Amino acid sequence: MENRQALAPLQILWDYLGMHQKPEQADCIVGFGNFNDNIARRAAELYQAGYAPYVLFTGGLGRNTLGLLPEPEAVRFARVATECGVPEANILIEDKSTNTAENIRFTRALLEERGLPHGRILGVHQPFMERRITAAMGVYWQEARFSVTSPQVTIEQYLTDARKQGVTENAAISVIVGDFQRMDLYAKKGYQLPQRIPAEAWDAFHRLVAMGYDRQLAK
Repeated sequence: MENRQALAPLQILWDYLGMHQKPEQADCIVGFGNFNDNIARRAAELYQAGYAPYVLFTGGLGRNTLGLLPEPEAVRFARVATECGVPEANILIEDKSTNTAENIRFTRALLEERGLPHGRILGVHQPFMERRITAAMGVYWQEARFSVTSPQVTIEQYLTDARKQGVTENAAISVIVGDFQRMDLYAKKGYQLPQRIPAEAWDAFHRLVAMGYDRQLAK
C-alpha cells in the first residue's frame, strides 16, 4: 500500500461495511457489477459448491466503470465465470442497470420474466459493499431472503487487484470512502434502510477525506 497512514482508518471502514456472513443456499446467486473480476470468480466458486442452480450477473456501465471497461460489467463477469467452469446455460445477464437500485430492480424483473424461483438470493459484491447492498435490498426487494458474501481478500489484496485492473490506489480507496458516505446519505433519501454508524467509523471517514480520498463523494 502506497500511503501507509491511510491503512488504519481504511481498515475501520472495511470492517464496518462488511457483513461477514456465511453463504446460504439460494435459488440464484447474483453477482453485482463492478470492475472487480474477483466478484465473478467468487460467484463461480459458490455455484460449483452447489449454493444455487443459476448465476445472474447484473450491471451495465456505472460511475466506477464507465470509461474503464469496454463492455457491460455483467457481460464481462459472465465471460469470467464461464472461464471458471460455470455453464453458459446456467448464467443470466442483466446488462442495462447503472446503479445499485437498478441492479436490484432489474434483477428481480428478469427472474420473474423467466419464471425462475427467486425467494432466496445469495448476493456477491465487493467486501465494502456488503452492508450497503443489504440495506438497499431492504427497500427495493423486501420479500427476498437475502444473504451476501464477497471475494475473500484483505484490504491490501483488494488494492493490489484493483491496480492490476487499471484502477489507481487513490481511486480504489476513494470508492470505499464514497460508499461509506452513501450509507448515511442514501438512507436519508430513502434509497436504503438506515444503519447504525459507529463514531469511530465517522472519524475514519473524515480522516480519509482529509487525506484527499474524496473523488467519489456524493453531493
